[in-house]
Amino acid sequence: MTPLNSTNAAAQPAMVAPKIAGGWPLLGHLPEFVRNPVAMLERGWREHGELYRFRLGTRDVALFTGPEAHDFFFRAPQDQLNAKAVYQFTVPIFGRGVAYDASPELMAEQLGFLYPALRESALKKFTGIMFEETSRFAAAMGDIGQLDLPKAMNQLTINIASRCLIGEEVREQLDTGFADAYHDLQKGINTLGFFLPRVPTAGHRSRDRARQNIAQLFNQIMAQRRRTGIKPDDFMQTLMDARYQDGRPLDDSEVTGILLTVLFAGQHTSAVLATWVCLELLNAPTYIETIRQEMRSVYANEGVMNLAGLKQQIALEFAIRENERLHPPLILLVRKVLKPLEFRNHRVPAGTLAMVSPAVSHRLPHLFADPYRFDPERFAAPACEDKQHRYTLIGFGGGKHMCMGKHFAYLQLKAIWTVLLDRFDFFLDTSVPAPNYRSWVTGPKTPCKIRYQRRKEPSVFG
Repeated sequence: MTPLNSTNAAAQPAMVAPKIAGGWPLLGHLPEFVRNPVAMLERGWREHGELYRFRLGTRDVALFTGPEAHDFFFRAPQDQLNAKAVYQFTVPIFGRGVAYDASPELMAEQLGFLYPALRESALKKFTGIMFEETSRFAAAMGDIGQLDLPKAMNQLTINIASRCLIGEEVREQLDTGFADAYHDLQKGINTLGFFLPRVPTAGHRSRDRARQNIAQLFNQIMAQRRRTGIKPDDFMQTLMDARYQDGRPLDDSEVTGILLTVLFAGQHTSAVLATWVCLELLNAPTYIETIRQEMRSVYANEGVMNLAGLKQQIALEFAIRENERLHPPLILLVRKVLKPLEFRNHRVPAGTLAMVSPAVSHRLPHLFADPYRFDPERFAAPACEDKQHRYTLIGFGGGKHMCMGKHFAYLQLKAIWTVLLDRFDFFLDTSVPAPNYRSWVTGPKTPCKIRYQRRKEPSVFG
């Protein structure tokens, strides 16, 4: 596929970006998109390359594909390509006055409060928590059995992220209602909610009740801390003690909203990616042995998981990156065009929804050899396929809105699968399930169950 050519662009007037073939009256390409959005978007790339348009009902959409197009997309100023105008569906989840319901300046201040949770010293502490929580989870599995893999990874990552990113009190509440409420809140991120977040469906009513219950729990914890004067070293307390640049403290609703924002960033996508990591590795048993050999080498002397050891587990990191490539949790990243765009001598009008698709761009054959094959070694030298451009791999976004939790997510996935592959052999009796594109965060279709058996070999952790 030859990318759209920018040669002689200055001498030619910009044309409206081409539109892909097909489409229905009124509905446009919506029926095809709903059936399989990635297949439809790949068809568009084959027809037109880096930039093309299509229609979802009444909405005109433009897709930017490939590293240069990603660079253009992520570098565009907010008054031209705007995320806030698109991600209003997150407001019922995170709450008013935070994230995409805040001004760009206020949102930048709020994101700044997250940095202490991502520093090296915090990540060192988190490593111990990740090991403890995964070990506790593994002990409860027994010696042999079956896992509903997506459900198990969701529960384990909630355990880890709530304890790391919020506080011990919330972790202690997981078995008494918080986990169920958080799960209902997660279901509020769906395709219908993206377009119509306030429609009073059963799922949205459940989402709103869950949001109220979680806010009530957080408010109770904050009130208890103020009464007792106890100040744990956690992110909730960091926000309670924080001040905006004008000197005012965060109110409880803002603390709750930011906590939910960081919890979703550190948990929801991680649970899905953890599931895919396991599924793809079970089809690559020789690579599992490579990971185990690396574990034995890294932890041979101390026998204790730590941040330095996890950083040395390059084989496991390559497996995670390959799953980020093949199975990006978010298949679409969206902005609204506020001012007309020009790219490669093609114009995108104001009012259009502009998108990039990691699921499409990560499988471009001129960037990735045999792109549909699971091959973690593509990230090793000399191939280093992800190093061709800063935006070759965009599973965690890019630009100003790049996911701040990427390093936490990688750390969490490494810790989970280090412990579980150390303790168990896993077995998948079917082929790897197809993606469930009806969910905004794209995991495998269910049922998705695996068998496991405790290993007889000694643990690398004693």
